[in-house]
Amino acid sequence: MTTAGSRPDRTERLVLPGVLTAEQAARTVAGIAAGQREDGAIPWFRGHHLDPWDHVEAAMALDAAGEHERAEAAYLWLARHQNPDGSWYAAYADGDAEAPTDRSRESNFVAYVAVGVWHHYLSTGDDAFLDRMWPTVFAAVEFVLGLAQPGGQIGWKKEDDGTERTEALLTGCSSVHQALRCALAIAEHREEPQPDWELAAGLLAHAIRHHPERFLDKSRYSMDWYYPVLGGAVTGAAAKERIEERWDDFVVTGLGVRCVLPNPWVTGGESCELALALWVMGESDRAVSILQWIQHLRAENGMYWTGYVFADDAVWPEEQTTWTAGSLLLAVAALGGDEATTAVFGGERLPSGLEPDCCG
Repeated sequence: MTTAGSRPDRTERLVLPGVLTAEQAARTVAGIAAGQREDGAIPWFRGHHLDPWDHVEAAMALDAAGEHERAEAAYLWLARHQNPDGSWYAAYADGDAEAPTDRSRESNFVAYVAVGVWHHYLSTGDDAFLDRMWPTVFAAVEFVLGLAQPGGQIGWKKEDDGTERTEALLTGCSSVHQALRCALAIAEHREEPQPDWELAAGLLAHAIRHHPERFLDKSRYSMDWYYPVLGGAVTGAAAKERIEERWDDFVVTGLGVRCVLPNPWVTGGESCELALALWVMGESDRAVSILQWIQHLRAENGMYWTGYVFADDAVWPEEQTTWTAGSLLLAVAALGGDEATTAVFGGERLPSGLEPDCCG
């Protein structure tokens, strides 16, 4: 891989008034790249752990900034270190594949590789890469669907001893829904139909839209509020109604989005993801405002603090994560019309699966 460096010429498409200049974007990209190991792994920051979902998010941000070699290295790390059952562990110390610190295997962590791989292909047009990664994506999806429940929801995880945690998380399942649609896009591009995946995607979307009782109650968390929209299961008037219903609960004007109620804590990742969800709904002005608000989390080195406790006027925790910076870059890329990013989050060209004839 090339060394980390500031490349404003690659980040001109990431300019957003009040959020990023090309030079600022280049510093943020360089910050993510500096956190990446030589083997391609992207931990939260050096010395912290890597989880597969946030690793992919950071890789997608690198692709959005034109750092395709680094993004490819991140995906090849996943291909090299995939478990025999198609999964990855939930956490690896400093991104060291030989040092897993949480040996459970979470369904949404495993599924997200499909989003990243399709995003990289759309960013590069590299069919050889897609061919190389197809077995990895296929095995990952099969592992995830092994946790599918009769109602369409996907069980949370499989423990190290093989015990299946069949309770389902709405946020995680919404992310899995997006991943299944991207996996279907890859299969369609390869002309390898996967009818079981289509059925699973449709059943999952139906559960998210119509059966909240099939998921654990995590309504205190803002992710459960916006992720059904961000993951593409809830759209149109239903999406707008959902977001408006709890806007005042989670959005702190001028500061960002709370992570969890009632804590007086706004976080960069949740704020950027809500901005992406708003963009998906066609509300770009509100999305831009939120991204402008959270610039108080930007550090001098171009990275972003994870969160801010406004009751105490304190940054907390005192960490700058690759995935927080990555979420900001992806939101800006979507707002700027980056084709690959708009495709995987906008969803208009993604297969939607086969929704069951149910519930009237």
